[in-house]
Amino acid sequence: MQHHEIIVETEVDGAEEYAELLRRVIPAALEAEGVAVPCEVDVLFTDDEGIHAINLEQREVDRPTDVLSFPMFELSPGEHPGAEDAEAGTGLVPLGDMVISLERATAQGEEYGHGTQREVAYLAVHSVLHLLGYDHMDEGEEKARMRAREEDILGELGITRE
Repeated sequence: MQHHEIIVETEVDGAEEYAELLRRVIPAALEAEGVAVPCEVDVLFTDDEGIHAINLEQREVDRPTDVLSFPMFELSPGEHPGAEDAEAGTGLVPLGDMVISLERATAQGEEYGHGTQREVAYLAVHSVLHLLGYDHMDEGEEKARMRAREEDILGELGITRE
């Protein structure tokens, strides 16, 4: 497995306990997708107010959401950055940023009955797939493919809906 650098910052209390989870889940998702170069992924935990502000500023969408992904590369599913994309100083490919609303993840974990831990893991895998060029703006084939990959990766990690 490649050594990936997962940088986790938080603006909210209680997110620290999920940092180790993300340092396990994000590299596993990259590995499952066949990414062969060491990457850096920056994660910010915030609340609904914080993610709402970022969503409005970056995407002109005036509402909170559960996760936002900001890829550094325009990739298609199955396409990966290469060693030539790595930063000279670190040797890491800056794959992109993700922002997770811990407030929304907690609410959705309760709503879906599987808890915050699984919801945070799911949102992180979902975001990694976006960083790697997956999209689900249509309700058809692309969304189904993305959902299947998310469940496969979480299943490999033993993170199930129960």
